Amino acid sequence: MGACLGACSLIGCASCLCGTAPCLLCGCCPASRNSTVSRLVFTGFLFLGVLVSVVMLSPGVESQLHKLPWVCEEEAGNPMVPQGHINCGSLLGFRAVYRMCFSTTAFFFLFTLLMMCVRSSRDPRAAIQNGFWFFKFLVLVGITVGAFYIPSGSFSKIWFYFGAVGSFLFILIQLVLLIDFAHSWNQRWLCKAEECDSRAWYAGLFFFTFLFYALSIAAVTLMFIYYTHPGDCHEGKVFIGLNLTFCFCLSIVAVLPKVQDAQPNSGLLQASVVSLYTMFVTWSALSNVPDQKCNPHLLTRLDNATVLAGPEGYESQWWDAPSIVGLIIFILCTLFISVRSSDHRQVNSLMQTEECPAGPEVMQQQQQMEVCEGRAFDNEQDGVTYSYSFFHFCLVLASLHIMMTLTNWYRPGETQTMVSTWTAVWVKICASWAGLFLYLWTLVAPLLLPNRDFS
Repeated sequence: MGACLGACSLIGCASCLCGTAPCLLCGCCPASRNSTVSRLVFTGFLFLGVLVSVVMLSPGVESQLHKLPWVCEEEAGNPMVPQGHINCGSLLGFRAVYRMCFSTTAFFFLFTLLMMCVRSSRDPRAAIQNGFWFFKFLVLVGITVGAFYIPSGSFSKIWFYFGAVGSFLFILIQLVLLIDFAHSWNQRWLCKAEECDSRAWYAGLFFFTFLFYALSIAAVTLMFIYYTHPGDCHEGKVFIGLNLTFCFCLSIVAVLPKVQDAQPNSGLLQASVVSLYTMFVTWSALSNVPDQKCNPHLLTRLDNATVLAGPEGYESQWWDAPSIVGLIIFILCTLFISVRSSDHRQVNSLMQTEECPAGPEVMQQQQQMEVCEGRAFDNEQDGVTYSYSFFHFCLVLASLHIMMTLTNWYRPGETQTMVSTWTAVWVKICASWAGLFLYLWTLVAPLLLPNRDFS
């Protein structure tokens, strides 16, 4: 009897994995929107790929990776190729991450093409988006297995540049999400202050604004101490000084009377969040400078007896502070993309999502939640709440960004080393400048285009 019940349970789980999103919730779970559950499951696929990539970077996995055909080949006839165990093992880990992230990128890019122009859940392709999870998981596994048999050749070098471009775009998406979060945070606390007639909410906004600016100033100070030296490291000094100046100017623009009249919700809280994130991106860029005098994160050890002075000999420390902070921000922003629609029309237009429902729509969804307790209900019969295709494209960029984050933005070198290059530095610095310009545009656009609605 127990075996029969167990078999029935497995059959039920299998049918659930082959079905739609409602099956993914159990009776003890609250009712949720079909669109939200589907996005969370796809995000779970991405996080599973990230977890596998982290495992691939673990030293204990190196011995197993040596059995695959794309590992560091012995080139005894070439005396210029170092054969140090640390160096080759590190490259194995990076190669594994490149292939794992290639598989998730290809998987989500396939869905980006497949889900173009889906308008409602009545479209047959919506069933593929919101169901058949077991088969989609098999597709992801199949792509992953195939990726690990890609011939080495120039794959890693070419894929590095794809990762740099995708990461650049995802950094901008992260900044948009942070700005939107700060806007919503500021607006809600101001509304609470007016409703409750309490100054505690104003004090809270002031505290966090002061905290973010204090952290930004502390970051600038530490970067000048550890990433610059008198008479040297001129590039780092210029990058830190320019971004500090830009953040200061944006903070002034955010509180100008004309800007406040056009956008009453703009303020120093948003500017402080942008400033802190800009300093993080600057810190991350400086951690890739290929000069050990200006970058304490670089190592020059190839093995226990060899030290090279040139940039081709530098290695990265696994899990340095910029990578850990970047991974945390990545996880939070990816979850933010999956579960939330913005309160602002411009952000929803950019992210291809609908505005948060209000009024009768909320009442209708609450009734559906009561009827479908413990299951996900279809809230997209009249129209999708987000662009399926654009959501998957965001996950494509997220896969490329996490690949660059886990590998510390190091490029595969010519001598079986991972090389820190100025390419990574300039990509991050340009992304910080583009993000600052984007925030400036959100402040001055209502003044430059008065005939358009920026509410």
